[in-house]
Amino acid sequence: MSSSLNLGIVAHVDAGKTSLTERLLFEAGVVATPGSVDAGTTRTDSMELERRRGITIRAAVTSFSIGGLVVNLVDTPGHPDFVAEVERCLGVLDAAVLVLSSVEGVQAQTVVIWRALRRIGIPTVLFVNKVDRAGSDVGRVLEQVRRRLTPAVVELAEVRDQGGAAARVTAVPLTEESVVSVVAGADDQVLARWVAGEAARRPDVLRALRQGVRHGALTGLVYGSAITGAGMPQLRGVLREIMPRAARRDGSLAGTVFAVDRDGRGRRAWVRLWSGELRVRQLVVIGRGRPERVTELAVSEPGGPRVGAVARSGQITVVRGPEARIGDTIGRPPRRRTHRFPPATLQALVEPEDPTQRSALFAALEHLADEDPLIDLHLDQAEGQAAVSLHGEVQKQVISALLEQRFGVRAQFRATTVVCLERVVGGGASADRIRLSGNPYLAGIGLRVRAAPTGSGVEFSPGVERGNLPPAFITATEQGVRSALRQGLRGWEVTDCTVTMTESDYWPRQSKPHQKFDKSISTVAADFRNLAPVVVLAALAQAGTHVCQPVDRFELEVPDEAFGPVTSLLGRLQAAILDTVASTGHSLLVGHLPSAAVPELASRLPGMTGGEGVLVSEVDHYSPVTGDRTPSRRRTGIDPLDRATWFRDVPR
Repeated sequence: MSSSLNLGIVAHVDAGKTSLTERLLFEAGVVATPGSVDAGTTRTDSMELERRRGITIRAAVTSFSIGGLVVNLVDTPGHPDFVAEVERCLGVLDAAVLVLSSVEGVQAQTVVIWRALRRIGIPTVLFVNKVDRAGSDVGRVLEQVRRRLTPAVVELAEVRDQGGAAARVTAVPLTEESVVSVVAGADDQVLARWVAGEAARRPDVLRALRQGVRHGALTGLVYGSAITGAGMPQLRGVLREIMPRAARRDGSLAGTVFAVDRDGRGRRAWVRLWSGELRVRQLVVIGRGRPERVTELAVSEPGGPRVGAVARSGQITVVRGPEARIGDTIGRPPRRRTHRFPPATLQALVEPEDPTQRSALFAALEHLADEDPLIDLHLDQAEGQAAVSLHGEVQKQVISALLEQRFGVRAQFRATTVVCLERVVGGGASADRIRLSGNPYLAGIGLRVRAAPTGSGVEFSPGVERGNLPPAFITATEQGVRSALRQGLRGWEVTDCTVTMTESDYWPRQSKPHQKFDKSISTVAADFRNLAPVVVLAALAQAGTHVCQPVDRFELEVPDEAFGPVTSLLGRLQAAILDTVASTGHSLLVGHLPSAAVPELASRLPGMTGGEGVLVSEVDHYSPVTGDRTPSRRRTGIDPLDRATWFRDVPR
């Protein structure tokens, strides 16, 4: 079995990573001609919207060989709207190529992805693309890399005649002073010879470079052009000689599902195998489901997935049969550091263009959400509304395209809004008893709501009722409470509170003479489940809530000449600047900014800074909304605060 390398290609949008994928496939002889993003002929962009927009939306896997090394290449999205797609792929990689543009340099999304790679601990090589383009400035990009990404970067190539089709890239020998001086900072043996003035030995430098890259102490850098092929031999050499291979592990089967898609034959799951072997007809448990039989396996190989009887450790395989979801695991994969990108803070209602397709739209959205748990779907069948959480506007187009292509449903989105939440202010209590105050259920509940520390979520406690009440009734009460708290007093989800049962009442299981169990005189779990929302929201109204909006922590680097206008804009956007760090020609601003204002800052920044501004932001916390205009969201479904309507429309 050949050794393998599961390699991710990651980048800011338009840096050229899909073109680089095509060039690597061409150089390896997998394809006769490189596909073109502009012409929509790339192999990894299979969705019609990807080809039309020239962007990668869904991760795709393809393979090629370098000598005896099989590289399973994962092409990931670069657009910020699909950062969640990048997130789930990073956890299954052995190494990554981070693509930068020698024209645009280090961009905002470049910094975001770099930090994720560092946090997870993925060995990375930087590929500075587009050296053949007018405006290419590799010296400026190298300075940005050292300042914004890492100072421990090792130039393994040099470029001549940049800025035109004649640009040439040559390898820098590992014994060159420029290489040895950086590598010496991460290896004592190389350092000792360097300090002593002895000539560097290539095997020593190569060993130190491999170890440094593996452990994140060093980062290799290569220049090139995915269009002309300049720099490809140097990049292939780095992949073959320096980047770590996939470890072969025997033992029990373990794997991770990182993508789910469909082809002409139906649904399939992409799985990275960490250890053991997976065979056709084998019964496996994926996620928390029941054992299901594998009906087909196809291992990713040069030329496309090859159907076979077995997949082994280190390989990426396409699995058919089990109903897997993204993020599911088989067995116990090795513990790896993870990185969670910020959750979506935008939401929009989805409606069918044809009102008669509402049921079909709901079914299609539920199908997509079942495949991908990152599609945060909120359905209200009673009101006929569906809402999805979003990272940005382009994501709307993707969901619309999937709905039309796969399900034949044309959909439209209403205006996007920022998703807030509600935090409990104080404490409140309420109780309902059987057959009193209009209560139609054979259940009595007392609940107390109190504020809890930020970040604690919703905690439910049976309180003194533990042991006094059948467990099924306690579980039903908790289900009713959590369901009701998805929409608080202002319509937003309630968090950071403790809900405790203070009393309960029920009618024991009984029957009329000579008859079986009679629900009309016996309490069932649904009685507690249906009454709990009324009681908990009455207690919540007494406790009170604050509506809190998402706030981003931002890092903003601007040239000195734009410092004044940018800080003035930040003030108008209600930003709080926490720190300012000045360096030669640039200033770094660190602060907090309402998430709703981030798109405006991002859109105005290029014009204000001549394209030199770099903004990196992520959701940091939620803070109470101040002022007279507290945002609210229209409640969906029946309102538990309206007791009479609830008791009438949610019958026993």
